[in-house]
Amino acid sequence: MHTIKLAVFDMAGTVVNEDNVVYKTLQRAINERGFQVTLDFVLEHGAGKEKHQAIKDIIKADIGSVDTDMAASIFEDFKVLLGKAYEQLEVDSYDGVEDLLLALKENGIKVALNTGYDTQTAQLLLDKMDWVEGKQYDVLVTADDVVLGRPNPDMIVKAMMKLNVQQEELVLKAGDSIIDIEEGKNANCGITIGVTTGAHTRQQLLSANPTHVLDSLTELKQLLLPS
Repeated sequence: MHTIKLAVFDMAGTVVNEDNVVYKTLQRAINERGFQVTLDFVLEHGAGKEKHQAIKDIIKADIGSVDTDMAASIFEDFKVLLGKAYEQLEVDSYDGVEDLLLALKENGIKVALNTGYDTQTAQLLLDKMDWVEGKQYDVLVTADDVVLGRPNPDMIVKAMMKLNVQQEELVLKAGDSIIDIEEGKNANCGITIGVTTGAHTRQQLLSANPTHVLDSLTELKQLLLPS
């Protein structure tokens, strides 16, 4: 059994089931400018990243270069489209995940949520699920809280500072994309977890060499908690 003090979870695709609406909206915003990128291509090159950076990386991967003004303009379109999509969207957590977070907290493990979204979007998701700081999680860290997004470790470092956890080896990072695992490794987390509920497949996640790849986050109970 692993010993940790802090578990850092990505949001969409990891603890929040929003049916890939963000990446579908990203795809739509890009393709409305004349591109023809597929959802798989968007996930491959954009998953887990701060969304303005994701747009730049997707376009660069598609045509070899990117016009920064156009990328900024697409990002503005994306935010409007996403706001409309979220207003109508049913958002829930994956089966058993809320119980898992509560069980971790009951066993003295702190829980942080981190995301490539801005704070407003992240809070909208949490409000739709009726999740509140201090109950399901201890702290939320978003792209707005750091200068450098994933795969840089800054969001995890920020969560550790806010929750007074000093030892990286006692931190777990879990996410549904390769960049989540890279972020965890760059923060020297003792455990990195890939979960197949979101952006990337088991094979893609394994390519980043996480400690474990799980089909459900609830499998963490066996790895972390006394039976």
